[in-house]
Amino acid sequence: MLDALITSKTRLKLLMKFFLNGDNKSYLRGLETEFGESSNAIRVELNRFEDAGLLISAVDGNKKIYQANKKHSVYKDIYNLLIKFVGIDEIIEKVLRRVGELHSAYIIGDFARGIDNKIIDLMLVGNNLDKMYVYGQVEKVERLIGRKVRTLIVSNEEADSFIENNPHLLIWNCDTDTGVKA
Repeated sequence: MLDALITSKTRLKLLMKFFLNGDNKSYLRGLETEFGESSNAIRVELNRFEDAGLLISAVDGNKKIYQANKKHSVYKDIYNLLIKFVGIDEIIEKVLRRVGELHSAYIIGDFARGIDNKIIDLMLVGNNLDKMYVYGQVEKVERLIGRKVRTLIVSNEEADSFIENNPHLLIWNCDTDTGVKA
């Protein structure tokens, strides 16, 4: 759906990179390697986003580091649009609401890095989770969103060590019962 509205593949990749996880930072050569595209095409889009105020930048040595401007008036709208495009909103609605003693849920892997993929890595943190229910709902969601959902179920203790050392995107937390709505 979103790829029909945004025809530039480079622009869509940059939106995913910076707006799916607003903490992501990157520089031109790193994006060139990650996307497998020419630095010129990426530079043009970075300049457009920066001129529009959607990206902010800072110089670190000889590198210009880019990051989403979370204070921009449309940041939350872009974020929510990407969440729907990826299908994370369906995961929250269909899978997380009745799985047991769920503490939190994270997107990990490529999507946490802002890289589009056909596989969404979902980490569920909690105790006594109904695994059969989770796997059954995941199958339904996969058909609905057209992506594979790989699920990892861990305890709170296991999650802490994983989260410290890996990119992650919190999509649900029991303390606030909030999902991806920014």
